[in-house]
Amino acid sequence: MLNKNMLTGLAMLAVSLGIVNNTVAADELFQDAGSWLQVVGEGSLKAIDPSLEKGRIWVEGQARFDDNWNHWYQGIVRTAIGYSISDRATIWAGYTWVPTQNIGKNYVSQQDVWPAFRYVLPTDVGTFTFRTMVETNFLPGNGSDVRVRPRQMIRFLHPLEFEPRLSLIAWDEFFVRMNSTPKGGQSGFDQNRAFAGLGWTFNKNFRTEAGYMNQYLDDATHTNNTMRHLIMGSLFVNF
Repeated sequence: MLNKNMLTGLAMLAVSLGIVNNTVAADELFQDAGSWLQVVGEGSLKAIDPSLEKGRIWVEGQARFDDNWNHWYQGIVRTAIGYSISDRATIWAGYTWVPTQNIGKNYVSQQDVWPAFRYVLPTDVGTFTFRTMVETNFLPGNGSDVRVRPRQMIRFLHPLEFEPRLSLIAWDEFFVRMNSTPKGGQSGFDQNRAFAGLGWTFNKNFRTEAGYMNQYLDDATHTNNTMRHLIMGSLFVNF
């Protein structure tokens, strides 16, 4: 007998091979294409006061499109204050606003607060970055309940020998719901994001990245899933 996990795997394979053309497969997997665009700025607070050299600021904006690039569905505005424990480790405290307009659903405005920890590990083969965030999600319709959602990213950057300004980029980020809430869904797996692409460093202040991101999301009841095939473009500004 084929169990649900085996059916899920077979359905995903059939869709990827083009055997199944409709958007819903045996595991109710909905597939879509779109793009995410982001600008991220990070810098030291020493410009305000030299004594704040170890203080950090992080500002970020994103625009997200789905429905085969035909529909803006989500934005991200994120800001945080951090402190450099060392040249490799930084702690953060931040806030995120997430306006969302999914097709066929009402507009919602989610707000998050979170601590984060980032560790940068240079090696002979490239640079690994580990980032842990623990979001507290304030969701419309949740009443007094809040969702706690940890997320863990592992990122790898490898400069190419023939052109050090050009780098191979790969990262993965995994999200988990720690608790069940009316609008935040049942506890357990939430989503996974995996990215592969190229980066170009213009100078110490500007870097761009572009590539493919696969986003796999579980729904509120762990019964219907969504897979988005996304083109992602980023501009990073250091100041």
